[in-house]
Amino acid sequence: MTRSIFKTENVHSNILNEMGGKPDHRDTVDAVIAAVATHPVVIVGMRQNPEVKKARKLFDQQGTEYHYLEYGSYLSEWRRRLAIKMWVGWPTYPMVFVHGTFVGGQSDLARLKNSGELDSLLKP
Repeated sequence: MTRSIFKTENVHSNILNEMGGKPDHRDTVDAVIAAVATHPVVIVGMRQNPEVKKARKLFDQQGTEYHYLEYGSYLSEWRRRLAIKMWVGWPTYPMVFVHGTFVGGQSDLARLKNSGELDSLLKP
């Protein structure tokens, strides 16, 4: 599946400024890509989100190390979070990656844990 993304060069310069001047936030997406390539488990989240806290707690309780990337809160850095959402194609946070594979959010992670599949995914 390929998602279409509107080309920046087709955005009028006045509107581009309204979009923050950098609508793709490529630096943010590149930071997530680098983390996913470097760390066995990556959680991408935001402050104040209870689902992010639950995902982190799940890994903490089982003693699994993870790399956490946090992008703002409900009122800040929403453009960066939107860029990540567009890149992954997932609408909510957290976003959990295990050995480079996107496994979903908190409820998906809990299902994997409950089924026992998470343990096999975590094996190197």
